Amino acid sequence: MKDKDKITVIVNACKDKKGFDIKILDISKLTPITDYFVLVSGNSTIQVESIADEVEDKMYEAGYEPLGKEGKESSRWILIDYGDVIVHVFHREDREFYALEKLWADGVEIPLDPIL
Repeated sequence: MKDKDKITVIVNACKDKKGFDIKILDISKLTPITDYFVLVSGNSTIQVESIADEVEDKMYEAGYEPLGKEGKESSRWILIDYGDVIVHVFHREDREFYALEKLWADGVEIPLDPIL
C-alpha cells in the first residue's frame, strides 16, 4: 500500500526529530482533497522547521516529492502536501488553537502501532 509506505516514512521522520502527539487521520470519506492527514507537534519554531525538513528529506530519499509546501516562513504551522497524504507540522500552541482534530472529528484516527 503506497499510502502506508508514505505514512511510515513521515511518522518515522517526525519521531527522529522528537515530534510529539503524532496523529494520523483517515479523511478519505470526508473530502476529495486528500486521504490522510498526519499531524505532529513541536515545542519551538526551530523544532517545527527541523521536523518539516526531516520529513521532506526522508520522503525525497524514499522517492516522494511534495506537491506543495506552506508556512516555512513563520515555522508555526508547516503544511507539506504529498497528494494523498498531507503533513501538518504545528507549533504546540498553534495546534491547540486551530484544533484540526476537532474540525475533522468525523475522520478515523489510525493507530500508529500497525503502521510502524
